[in-house]
Amino acid sequence: MSDLSPPAASEDAPPAAVTPPPEKTTWLILAGVSLGHMFNDVMQSLLAAIYPLLKAEFALKFWQIGFLTLAFQGTASLLQPAVGAVTDRRPMPMSLPIGMGSSLIGLVALSQAASYPMLVFGAMLIGFGSAVFHPEASRVARLASGGRYGTAQSFFQVGGNAGTALGPLLAAFIVVPNGRGSILWFTVMAMVGILVLTRVGRWYGAYMRASAARRRPLPMHNLSRERVRLAIVVLALLTFSKNIYTASITSYYTFFLIDRFDLSQQQSQLMLFVFLAAMAVGVLLGGPLGDRFRPITVIWISILGVLPFTLMLPHAGLVGTGVLTVVIGIVIASAFPAIVVFAQELVPGRVGLIAGIFFGFAFGMGGIAAAVLGVIADRNGVAYVYQLCAWMPAIGLLTIFLPRDAEMRTR
Repeated sequence: MSDLSPPAASEDAPPAAVTPPPEKTTWLILAGVSLGHMFNDVMQSLLAAIYPLLKAEFALKFWQIGFLTLAFQGTASLLQPAVGAVTDRRPMPMSLPIGMGSSLIGLVALSQAASYPMLVFGAMLIGFGSAVFHPEASRVARLASGGRYGTAQSFFQVGGNAGTALGPLLAAFIVVPNGRGSILWFTVMAMVGILVLTRVGRWYGAYMRASAARRRPLPMHNLSRERVRLAIVVLALLTFSKNIYTASITSYYTFFLIDRFDLSQQQSQLMLFVFLAAMAVGVLLGGPLGDRFRPITVIWISILGVLPFTLMLPHAGLVGTGVLTVVIGIVIASAFPAIVVFAQELVPGRVGLIAGIFFGFAFGMGGIAAAVLGVIADRNGVAYVYQLCAWMPAIGLLTIFLPRDAEMRTR
């Protein structure tokens, strides 16, 4: 695992690692990074949303669908921690619009691809854009938080969840009726994102320069390095359980609904939108609740509390499936802002690295899970995937190994 020690004070250490938060929450900047997050995740979810179209057009098997997910999520997973570690030491404000530019090129590749390898290439470009975007955008959210870290993290993340929810809806009403070439229309969104993130990058750069004169020591807790590493591993495993389950929904839920309930492609996309919209609500709630009741409380309720509902889902009817996925989406999604804030408290001054690890881990585990679950779906059917994944939230029992408030007191 990457070095989790706080950065040493030196001439080269960036102000980002040691500057205090602003006195007031800078909502306009939070809105900018949240909007950028929404555009970024619309482009990501658009790929998953057009899987049925791609499967039919290119005669793909389920394992090839899973590999597409692995291509863009795996690229982001491998690169995000590295990007975060580098930008902890040397912030790069203009990397935000650069990441959006990579995703724009990926959209063009997906819309014009004549072969499966070109689809994979387009997916990887979108993954690269996410890898560049998330660590620095998460840092900007923390800098603009005014000390309300959970709320800011939720505000930032809900943009991503809104984008993830909108992707299938836009695909259902734009791409499916008009064909794959209509993906090009979404490049307008990417261009707007580049403009917004350029403005955010300028604020970020100005903030860093203004903060250089008022560096303060980092708040430190009383945990040993070994205790911190154990806690980070536990948080990673909790993220693992959450993202395997959500990967089963984002990649195969439409196929499950079409196969089991004989829904049309558009109807299945609408059901997927309902689940993803519920996740956006959960993310919006998770951060403020973590600020009020501590992140560990939200983690307990979110990961382990969703288990009864995931166990019921494979056996429910159509209406029950819709209701259960709403509950599951809200509860399970509320964990991620709390997990990120908890991890940032464990490793002060490594905001980019932590964002890279956890956003990257989310992408990577989702990608690997999608590929593995695709193989399982080919062999045993899509319904079996949900019977298997229903038990993943039981990993939430590992929360017992996280440090309590008394251990986290700063000195």
